[in-house]
Amino acid sequence: MLPPNRPSSGALYLGIDTGGTYTDAVLWSEEAGIVAKAKSLTTRHDLAEGISGAADAVLAESGIEHGAIKLVSMSTTLATNALVEGQGGRVALVMIGFGAEDLARNGLSGALGTDPVIFCPGGHDVHGNAAELSLEALEAALPELERSVTGVAVAAYFAVRNPEHEIAARDLIRARTRLPVTCSHELTSKLGGPRRALTTLLNARLISMIDRLIAATEGFLARREIQAPLMVVRGDGALITADFARTRPIETILSGPAASLVGARHLTGFDDAVVSDIGGTTTDVAVLDQGRLRLDPEGATVGGMRTMVEAVAMRTFGLGGDSEVTLRDHALATRIELGPRRLVPLSLAAVRHGEVVDKALSRQLLQPAASRLDGRFAMRTGVPESAASGLSNTETRLYAQIADVPAALDRLLVSTSQVATLNRLVARGLVHIVGFTPSDAAHVLGRQANWNAAAAWLGAELMARRRNGMGQPAADTAEGLSELVLAAVTRRSAEMMFETVFAADGLEEEAPVTHALVQRALDGNRGMARLSIALDRPVIGLGASAHLHYAGLPSLVGSACEIAPDADVANALGAVVGQVRMSAEARISQPEPGVYRVNAGELLEDFETEEEAMAAAEQAARAIAVELAGRAGTDHARIDVSRDIRDAVIEGERSLVEAFIVATAAGRPRVAS
Repeated sequence: MLPPNRPSSGALYLGIDTGGTYTDAVLWSEEAGIVAKAKSLTTRHDLAEGISGAADAVLAESGIEHGAIKLVSMSTTLATNALVEGQGGRVALVMIGFGAEDLARNGLSGALGTDPVIFCPGGHDVHGNAAELSLEALEAALPELERSVTGVAVAAYFAVRNPEHEIAARDLIRARTRLPVTCSHELTSKLGGPRRALTTLLNARLISMIDRLIAATEGFLARREIQAPLMVVRGDGALITADFARTRPIETILSGPAASLVGARHLTGFDDAVVSDIGGTTTDVAVLDQGRLRLDPEGATVGGMRTMVEAVAMRTFGLGGDSEVTLRDHALATRIELGPRRLVPLSLAAVRHGEVVDKALSRQLLQPAASRLDGRFAMRTGVPESAASGLSNTETRLYAQIADVPAALDRLLVSTSQVATLNRLVARGLVHIVGFTPSDAAHVLGRQANWNAAAAWLGAELMARRRNGMGQPAADTAEGLSELVLAAVTRRSAEMMFETVFAADGLEEEAPVTHALVQRALDGNRGMARLSIALDRPVIGLGASAHLHYAGLPSLVGSACEIAPDADVANALGAVVGQVRMSAEARISQPEPGVYRVNAGELLEDFETEEEAMAAAEQAARAIAVELAGRAGTDHARIDVSRDIRDAVIEGERSLVEAFIVATAAGRPRVAS
């Protein structure tokens, strides 16, 4: 007998979402909707375990033949989480035609950190005319780079007008090393060199992480003999093939959130809503307007960094069920601070290492005075040893003392300076910190029962006895401390929603959410001036813990909060109902009278008339869009072309300034025959 939701016929689609804490899977068909769904813990040391756990569960629940699956599509928050937490591989940045002063622009220096940068003479002007290129500095650095970095990012001055210098550097790196290379012109056609370099740097940093995820998924499919195309959700909600995503992993930032928007609308039918998806590491907030996903015209902002990646207009905040919980030092009353860093919850660490965690927490409770290191542990993430290349001597020594079993920080760290060293290992993705989180608070209060509640209670007791600025304990009991933590999550969630809609309404600078009047309205404080604040549309709450953290939202935001029955797997559902969509841009300029220059991808060609240039530009944009759409996973794309022509009238005669031809190819992804 068929399971209740199993379709009698038709194609089945497997959707997978790999988040920071959980991996979700759904089996869906156009005929029956969600046939089965399941969750499994994301296993960062071996992503295949989490993927297999969730996907095997839906396959078993549905009872289908594996050959019935015609398409597999996945979304992920791994890239987003890595940028928010400042993690990723160590990469080299090659800047051609730029100077050291350019690193100070668009947050490039901060994103680069201690990663190496190499400056080479070269680049082009706005019309694509070349300066003299010299790659001697790059050539000299390659032997050391192959030993110390995981990838290389190349950005040349005005490469979007002529990419030949980036291509020359890319070819040299590939000929002399085995390092993956990302060129800025491959990712965007927009001007703005430093921000283009930032986007390219982040792409190179994410390559190994996304490659591991795709390889783990492909390995699972091969073992289960599922012979279906594998797609990945981009940050704008469109789908691309796994091979395409491997080369452009930066496009998967906001992949999970974009999929959740698609899933949210599918689940609720709402055309206008504030969508808030709370996960383990981050909360993603966006606005649905008239049923459409709004794209950010300036590029996605993640972790405070503005990229050139086209993505949904969404705000990503470092708040989730596994956010770090700290107490604000010297505050007169207990003040809870949350995130942005993700910790492994004490209750989760105790599932595998219960004796080690409980023994250390119990020992710390017997100490006469509370310490900032109480309730904190360090453990390796389980990434390959090769990921530890390029560590300093102090980092190497501390990393050697950390194992796969949690080590209490009050015994591991012997000096204050080692705290900074440990934080650098965490930023490299080599080490996890274990500590008290909102998930632990929920376990203490009996509102969550996934993991080890006893370890969570011990952690809450340790934090509750910390002193505030008045010398009083942070809370009287572990339960009291946990109530404060969960209330802080709900309150911060409301602030993030208002921050998002303020930005959408253009009020962000005039009325920041931290403004005293906004805070007073949220607090509901009474006074002679009565203040209130409310959203004009409902909230759609997504995520496994949405029912827990958003129960108190309506009184704060003045609007209803809808949590759909399958909101816990909205990302995985959204991954299978999208389509492939790729765009290509051609630019026409007039570097001198009577010369019309077409620049499209790697094409740079001059024409004698504007009409010839327009025709060539459209042909080139169409060809590139179709080629990209084919690589991205569709064979039957619909092509739409738009033109943006900018001209001027000088002494009564019209003159072309520049023109942009954009071709967009869209279609459903290929499925197995």
